[in-house]
Amino acid sequence: IGILTISDRASSGGYEDLSGPAIEAWLRRAITSPWTADYRVIPDGLESVRETLIDMCDTAGLDLICTTGGTGPSPRDLTPEAMAAVIEKPLPGFGEQMRRISLNEVPTAILSRQEAGVRGRTLIVNLPGKPASIAVCLGAVFPAVPYCLDLIGARRIETDPAVCATFRPKGA
Repeated sequence: IGILTISDRASSGGYEDLSGPAIEAWLRRAITSPWTADYRVIPDGLESVRETLIDMCDTAGLDLICTTGGTGPSPRDLTPEAMAAVIEKPLPGFGEQMRRISLNEVPTAILSRQEAGVRGRTLIVNLPGKPASIAVCLGAVFPAVPYCLDLIGARRIETDPAVCATFRPKGA
């Protein structure tokens, strides 16, 4: 599972990345199957994000990549544009659900351009940059993630129902 923090300041050491570790902590609580983390911190930008996502999908062969950062409206926030160049199948329901659930917390959730999509056998999910929002968003969309991974031919993962009740159709 890839965890990708996209931030000019975190990648240059300007501040400590708290978002990537928040993703990993949530996933470690939720996923009961064995897994390892491929954790990276890169600067904002179309090329840096695009090249890293392609490497994580095509070379590292990751099943799931959770990104954090670069989804706002500022000039350097180019994660959605990089995603458009990388994914083969967009899954707009992920972004819709994350914005919907986040609007219960803050009105600025409408500024988020989070999304998800599939490249080959990899599901990529863009998460917000705020650690507290990461848990809210993962909790909202992760019940569908294991079945999505099944459908795209990725490795099967199981979750702790006390943290995240996975949905799979009967017989899946």
